[in-house]
Amino acid sequence: MKQFIVDAFTDTVFKGNQAAVCVTDRWLSEELMMNIARENMFSETAFTVKEDDTYRLRWFTPGGEIDFCGHATLGTAFVLFSFFERKAEVLSFTTAAGIITVRKEEDTFVMNFPAYRCIETEVTDRMEEALGIRPLAAYIDRDLLLVLPDESSVRTLNPKENILKELDGLLTAVTAPSDSREYDCVSRVFGPKIGIKEDPVTGSSHCMIVSYWNDRLHKDSLVCFQASERTGILYCSRNGDRISIAGKAVLYSEGEILKNHQF
Repeated sequence: MKQFIVDAFTDTVFKGNQAAVCVTDRWLSEELMMNIARENMFSETAFTVKEDDTYRLRWFTPGGEIDFCGHATLGTAFVLFSFFERKAEVLSFTTAAGIITVRKEEDTFVMNFPAYRCIETEVTDRMEEALGIRPLAAYIDRDLLLVLPDESSVRTLNPKENILKELDGLLTAVTAPSDSREYDCVSRVFGPKIGIKEDPVTGSSHCMIVSYWNDRLHKDSLVCFQASERTGILYCSRNGDRISIAGKAVLYSEGEILKNHQF
């Protein structure tokens, strides 16, 4: 079985977010997909199978399957456009988050995702304990979004994983306005509940981050910077209940796994 490793939301190897992409003719067992994800130890390993004119796509973290992942969708689209669907301009994926389309525009891939809501929730002392700084505001949907005073607060954050696990939401995202004219906002995302200390670049959480900053900045389009150690750039806009997130990707490796096994 072919496995590709792609750095997503970047055009530079060793930047962005790593995703393993497995393209198969049929579905593997849940146990095998989980074992492959644990063996890879990336934040996500994507598995895709072509079904008629669309692809079914699933995402696994080292801690289990999740319902939605942006960077591994980008990585999967990059692989399919590059190696399997070279004449295609648009790909459609059937996922647990609904139908996702990805459009190729030269070296950029534009993904159409469902928007997350920003449901305001109480800022608690436990949030402050987890971050070492008191958030200005907190919002919840699938993930928890915490708004910090400034970019420096986001960049220097060293949260306590054991307390983050107690907070609501699958992932915990922090965000603040950018100090640079190049970007509109900065963020970081942490996922100890699913075995990820810090996710380098997170498309799914930006379906919430973009909803927040669109309303605050009164801008239709945003350039978002994720300030992890690897860093990443996301080009985003909102259209009603859908979020458009565009980014680049680069291939790190191509290989064969389980070559001598029957599965």
